[in-house]
Amino acid sequence: MKFKIINDLAVFLDNIIPEKYLSKLQEFLLSGAIFTEASKVLAIVIIFIIISEIVLALTLAAVGLPVSVVILPFFVIPGLFTYVIVRQEKRAQEIEKTAPDFLRQLSSMLQVGLSFENAMEDMSQYGEGPLYDEMRRSIVEIRMGRNFDDSWRAMSKRLKSWELERIFDIILDGRKSGSSISNVLFEVSDDLRDLLALKRERKSTVIMSVMFLLISAIVATPFAIGMVGVYSGFMQNYGMESEIILTAPIAGEIYLIIHSILVAFIISLIMYGEFKKGIKFSLPLASASFGIFYLVSTFGGSFLMGGF
Repeated sequence: MKFKIINDLAVFLDNIIPEKYLSKLQEFLLSGAIFTEASKVLAIVIIFIIISEIVLALTLAAVGLPVSVVILPFFVIPGLFTYVIVRQEKRAQEIEKTAPDFLRQLSSMLQVGLSFENAMEDMSQYGEGPLYDEMRRSIVEIRMGRNFDDSWRAMSKRLKSWELERIFDIILDGRKSGSSISNVLFEVSDDLRDLLALKRERKSTVIMSVMFLLISAIVATPFAIGMVGVYSGFMQNYGMESEIILTAPIAGEIYLIIHSILVAFIISLIMYGEFKKGIKFSLPLASASFGIFYLVSTFGGSFLMGGF
């Protein structure tokens, strides 16, 4: 009964939001191991924002907080996005860690005479982890009539790993060409193990550069630009207004967002060798940096004045 409002709102969202958008959101949530229906997640987020806004509105006058704090509940949206991305990265790392052993075990089962589909089904019954979960999903899809190659390719895309997607395409090509699939699996498992070792080594060598960029984007730059906003506020309070003082905070916010997005793409290029992943890092970085900027520009003046 206490969740009736969530269920009712979820049904309402199911009716008004096109199915293709809900499906994309559902796949995004599943990639982060969130198995709640997309409409229910949206309903929970909406109810949380509404309740938080009401609480903030009732406490603003009593506590004396600035009106701008009403934007804080909306940070739950980039927060959820960031949470899913972090879960995606952890899930991809776990899958990549278990993939070589999985492929070698699959090769051994093929060598004893099992077909590819039967070997996959047997392994899915005893294995644990996200890779085996995806395999069980593919087996269900095949039983429902989906083509094996299409199901296998869809699984490789859901794993969110370029290395695994490339390896799985090689396996499919070997299966089509009539090669000994068990030998192909054995060889690609060794290649994948070496490739992942090189990937981990590359990440370890660039981690300091990435940390420097993160500190610059999330701490140093927002703090500096926030203090510019504090200084601008001081000048306006003392009647020393000018076009530079009035436009400096706005220009700083624009620069902050552009800087965060550029840092996200640079980090993506350093860690993954491609700009594409920078798109999903842009929102978390921009939100985190803007949050620090907002806190400094809103409460920095009061903190400094209270210290003197």
